[in-house]
Order: sequence, then C-alpha cells, then structure tokens
Amino acid sequence: MSSLTVFEHLATHPLLSDFPARHLHRLARHATPAWRPVGRRLFRAGGPADRFWLIGSGDVALDFHVAGRGDVVIEHISAGGVVGWSWLLPPYRWTLGAVVAQDCRALVVDAQAVRTLIDEDPALGRELTGRFLAVMAERLQAARRRLVELYAYPLDPAMQDPTTRSAE
Repeated sequence: MSSLTVFEHLATHPLLSDFPARHLHRLARHATPAWRPVGRRLFRAGGPADRFWLIGSGDVALDFHVAGRGDVVIEHISAGGVVGWSWLLPPYRWTLGAVVAQDCRALVVDAQAVRTLIDEDPALGRELTGRFLAVMAERLQAARRRLVELYAYPLDPAMQDPTTRSAE
C-alpha cells in the first residue's frame, strides 16, 4: 500500500477514522495489506465469508449471478469503501460476488479473528458492528434509489400512475 503501518491505514480509513486506538491496535493484528489486479475475483456468492476488505484505492464491483445472464454488476465500491459484511452473520457465506474493476489496494481483515475479538470485547463489538450496520443501511438506501429509478413512471402523462392523475 504505502509506507504507512497497518495501524495507520486502519486509522485513516473512513470506516475507522475515529475508532478508539485501543480497538485499532487489536484489529491491526488481523489485517494484511494487499494489492489485487483488475479482473481478480475476491469471492463468489455462496463461498465462505472469511474476510472483509477496507479499500484504499481502486474499485471493486459487486455482482449477482443471474441465470441466463451470468454475473451482473449491481454496485461499485471505491476508495474508502468496505467490501464484505456476510462474515458478521451465520452461516458466514457470501450473498454476492466481488471482482476487482480497477487495480485495488486494500487491507484484508481476517473475519474469524474479528468475530473472536467481538466476542471477547463487547465494547469493540458494539462499535464495529454499529459501523457495519451503517454501511449496510447506506447500501440498502442506494439499492432503493436504484429501484425507484428503474421502476419510476415515465414523464409522459399518458404513462403515469393512474392513481395520481386528476379527475377530468
């Protein structure tokens, strides 16, 4: 990544920038800097969710397999983003796939080790889980916006929802 230590990378990542230093030190023991080239698959849906990525640079495409269409990209995660939260909930299996869309530098964090930290330190667990819930909520809202854009009624008055038209 750069000459920064793993701790410093964690401390400057948007997910953890104000995370207590005592927790960052514990997380740093389970994070590894990584570089992945364009086209490298990080995981496939259904595989074991045994890590997560804190993206430093580049872009990762999240995809969903659609019968007859293959892997369809549904979202891009860029610098400052987080890839992976399926590691938080049993059965610890990916619900989506992920492939590098632009050369990527990241911290790869061992999920089993982090689950152990969460079990051992409830304060760390609450803090980290809350941050991942915020990421999940933001992604849910983004998905809702995309659905509205996809299914919104066209501007042509003849094509509008009949329940919103005024009586003639």
